[in-house]
Amino acid sequence: MNRPGGSRGGQPEAGSGTLAPGGSGRPDAGQPEAARRAGVGEPGATGGWRRAAGRHLVLLAAYVAAGIAVTWPLVSYPFRGLLPGSRDVSSYVWALWWVARQVSHLGNPWLTTHMAAPAGMQLGFDTLIPLPALLMTPVTLLFGPSASFGLLAILTPGLLCYVTYRAARLWLGRWGAIAAGALFGLSTMVTWQDWFHLNISLGTLFLPMTLEAAVRLRRAPGWPRGIACGLVLGAAVLTNQESAVVATLLAAAVLAPWLLAALVRERGTAARRKLLALLAAAVVAAVVASPQLIAMAQQAAAGGASAGGNALARTYLLYGQGIPAMFAGSPRLHQYHLGALAAGYAYREPLEGVVTFGVVLCAAAVLGLAVTWRRRSSWWLALLWLAGAALALGPTLQIASRQYVPLATRWHGVLISQLLPYSWLVRVPGMSALREADRLALLGLLGAAILAGAGVEWLTRRARQPAGRPALAARAVLALVIIAGLAEAGWSGTGSRPMPTATTRLDAPIAADHSGSVVLDLPFGLRGGIPLVGSRIALQPLVMATADGHPRAISYSSWVPRPTITRMLRHPFYDCLIAVQDGRSCGAARIAAAAADARALRIGWVVDWYSSSRVLSYLRETGFRPDYRVGRVAVWRPGRR
Repeated sequence: MNRPGGSRGGQPEAGSGTLAPGGSGRPDAGQPEAARRAGVGEPGATGGWRRAAGRHLVLLAAYVAAGIAVTWPLVSYPFRGLLPGSRDVSSYVWALWWVARQVSHLGNPWLTTHMAAPAGMQLGFDTLIPLPALLMTPVTLLFGPSASFGLLAILTPGLLCYVTYRAARLWLGRWGAIAAGALFGLSTMVTWQDWFHLNISLGTLFLPMTLEAAVRLRRAPGWPRGIACGLVLGAAVLTNQESAVVATLLAAAVLAPWLLAALVRERGTAARRKLLALLAAAVVAAVVASPQLIAMAQQAAAGGASAGGNALARTYLLYGQGIPAMFAGSPRLHQYHLGALAAGYAYREPLEGVVTFGVVLCAAAVLGLAVTWRRRSSWWLALLWLAGAALALGPTLQIASRQYVPLATRWHGVLISQLLPYSWLVRVPGMSALREADRLALLGLLGAAILAGAGVEWLTRRARQPAGRPALAARAVLALVIIAGLAEAGWSGTGSRPMPTATTRLDAPIAADHSGSVVLDLPFGLRGGIPLVGSRIALQPLVMATADGHPRAISYSSWVPRPTITRMLRHPFYDCLIAVQDGRSCGAARIAAAAADARALRIGWVVDWYSSSRVLSYLRETGFRPDYRVGRVAVWRPGRR
């Protein structure tokens, strides 16, 4: 019988007795066992490469099937011509279409005149997901961007499980790692993002991948593993910049202590080998990420990434999660009429995510830490969990329904706590754009999931022992963990209505017009992140734009570049339209100028999704007339001149 935290069958655990990221004083400590258990190494030792690859493919397929099950009915949406009803989803569909269009025309995907027309905008800081969009280009060109979105959303939870399994195998046995992968990739926190924030779920793939690459580099430093680590970080930048920043922080947490120890304790060849490996990682990451970095630098140089300090600081207050809600039961339990178990959960921004680790994962993680407390790796993973949770609190501390600001200070006119780590993180140069503190909980979720895998592994070993009270108790607890974990897992799109992938009757006349004229959707706005201009736009215009190919006057992007705002508001038509939408009046002279400007803007179609009578009167005054209606949506065209 093994003692808690000990080895199995008298054999050393992978990485046992080592600091989680890199091992003991010897860089190769535990490496042969870790390689064997991760399915790599000599072909003969693992029964052949084909057999090992087959096992991994079977596991990946099982994870994908589990992801489909816990996100049902998402898998049915592509076959029913539906998408999750969200402006963010519309923007991802548009991004998939735009990247495929630019790639097929050898154009620059980080610059567009098909939003905020005719001014156009730079997309260096947008959620363009260029790497996934590039990989999905054949699917997009053959079946459309909505099909690409659906396929990515269907596959991502399973992929998240698998990459977490690979990372967990550095420390855990097969069953513990399988559990860790499932607890991470199928969690409500992750699957909610898969439904509504595809860029976040795709970017989250790189957290376990970074952890695995950095730990492997630390255990066996060399330029091949440095290149692998650089490829992961570079690809993260090309997928989602926010996730790339978090992945870089994770890599730094793994590698910085190791490098510092090497510089202090080692001399000569060993230290040079480690430095060269890190240099290789940095160079490869920079080269791979260079297209995105260049686009970001160009936008920043043009003033398109600037935002007032107060505007940013005010958003920081919106996205912090409180306690004990962060450790409460998943709201998914409501679907099984077990809402009382999730009564402690609440979040002030329910349209931004579900921010809780869940009681099952928390309990399993605490068990995992308790039974492996002798391993330094377990304490490092616990620290990762704690750090992610602490950062997710945001700049103020919310306990239940009350908010506290310990060690309060004013920063850009906003009251924040100097005690909380997030308040300091956003002051680091380059980190101020991390507006959503809640997403940093994903970092903690990774550490907690691997610890929980250790707890499940311990229960599995106890359950396999000969019949007796300890074995029976372990089996009962293991069954409870599995059943309760399944109840908390996943998300089913609760609270949102799907939207159609196509509006053929509405869009057919516009698609038949090949003049390239601008389509104005009402309400009009340049929206998304910050700053916000105009009114909140409708859900479907950007999806419809992928079918008809016309430039849109509206925009929806993570950052609305100030040069774009300036150029758009120079047009009297748009300036006056925003005023009318806000309930302000435009004088006769301004309306006359707006009418002349509307003709110069080449606005060929106005799609009124829902507008006030004041806005419709403004359309008439500026020369537009109703043309046709489909349901509640009216289409206007310029009157005869």
